[in-house]
Amino acid sequence: MCGILGLSNREQEVFPELYDGLLMLQHRGQDAAGIVTYNGTFFHEHKDNGLVKDVFNSGHAQILRGNVGVGHVRYPTAGSLSAKEAQPFFVNAPYGIYLIHNGNLTNTPKLRKKVQGKYRRHLRTTSDSEVLLNVLADKIADSLKVNGNDDPKKNVFEGVKLTMERIEGAYAVIAMIDGVGLLAFRDPNGIRPLSMGTRQSGMLGEDYAFASEDVAFGMMGFKKIKDVQPGEAILIDLEGKVHTFQAAQGELHPCIFEYVYLARPDSMLDGISVYKTQLRMGQALAKQIIEADLEIDSIIPVPDSARPVALEVAKATGIKYREGLVKNRYVGRTFIMPGQRERQKSIKRKLNAIPLEFRNRNVLLVDDSIVRGNTMKQIIQMCRDAGAKKVYVASAAPPVKFPNVYGIDMPTKQEFIANGLTKDEIQRVLGADALFYQNLDDLIWAANEGNESIKNFDCSCFDGHYVTGNIDDAYLKDLENSSRVSQKVSDMPLINI
Repeated sequence: MCGILGLSNREQEVFPELYDGLLMLQHRGQDAAGIVTYNGTFFHEHKDNGLVKDVFNSGHAQILRGNVGVGHVRYPTAGSLSAKEAQPFFVNAPYGIYLIHNGNLTNTPKLRKKVQGKYRRHLRTTSDSEVLLNVLADKIADSLKVNGNDDPKKNVFEGVKLTMERIEGAYAVIAMIDGVGLLAFRDPNGIRPLSMGTRQSGMLGEDYAFASEDVAFGMMGFKKIKDVQPGEAILIDLEGKVHTFQAAQGELHPCIFEYVYLARPDSMLDGISVYKTQLRMGQALAKQIIEADLEIDSIIPVPDSARPVALEVAKATGIKYREGLVKNRYVGRTFIMPGQRERQKSIKRKLNAIPLEFRNRNVLLVDDSIVRGNTMKQIIQMCRDAGAKKVYVASAAPPVKFPNVYGIDMPTKQEFIANGLTKDEIQRVLGADALFYQNLDDLIWAANEGNESIKNFDCSCFDGHYVTGNIDDAYLKDLENSSRVSQKVSDMPLINI
């Protein structure tokens, strides 16, 4: 999961708006940030590890000049944590291309060998995004050899088509190409989100924007006009004209975990309101709570993403809703911190209990999901320390049992508390008095109600069905044995039941 943003303005400098837009996408990545701008002649780049506010300052407005640009916030799921792996990535030929990518390629080792061998290209990092860029550059170069340079747009679109025939996995991509324009494309399954927006730019026409979530558009005055479709490529040329091309045929399978946790509630993804989906998740979850017939004094959300779910559970059950956990807003999202020990240290810094809401009470904690279990286990203990008599737990998502290989940092089953344990065993490990999980069919219903034209979602972390069809046990085993994942596993505490 990363956040990507691209702007093509007719008049205005893009850096201030890229900066503001990345702040709106900061929830999608806290590890690194990067911006590249283009003034029609030269690219200007700055990137580093850290939050957007720490990587950039007011002085960069004088350096990062231009009316076309791309920005990226990184949450590493492939490659190392080194600052050199921060995006955007660059190749100088053909044309000169900067690229940013959200998602994960699933045939990276094969592609890497081909890029370094057959294509004879040098790779500076271990990132799959750099591999993707070099495949795209090579295929655009192939098209250039066949068609000449009379129509760069044709070469770019043909290059995207040839690239999609070779890469596998999930990818939402924005690229900036010297002398050509701003390019965006999305994988044939549309797993990761990508939206397009526009606004009027005086007498010169329209400005255009692409972003992981349309929540980045509002503060810049852009209006969302569409979601980039599966297999679609869109090019905004340097005159501000829009060109579209269907590079591959596909069917939309958006990642359902986006609606559970990743995206902001004020975003619309593929025609579906994240907020409304979370409300419906609460409606479905409430049925289980009512059937259990427990003595519950209050329903308390684990802030922030579980609030809409908890509100709807409280409404449906008639049980009081209370804010019992206060979040420190200066601590990042623990789920996307780059290590188990760092996540565990951050939990106590992140949340604090209000004793008055727990003392001598039976409470139902509602969380968006339970992945590794470390956060929830500590929160339950925090509630007991604050005086709770009983602590019940409800997860708005089903048990996470399978690796996510499409751009979420859940690459190995060993890190999931639901791996190999029954619900009663998980309840015992967490220290809860009762445990409820959302049913997968109910979760799919909650999302599908927002856009009934979507026939299938990527639910792979819940059901083990991988929509790209190229994931088998051998692939997952190789993934677990990779150096970065092996280090994660060695950091994990043992689960005692």
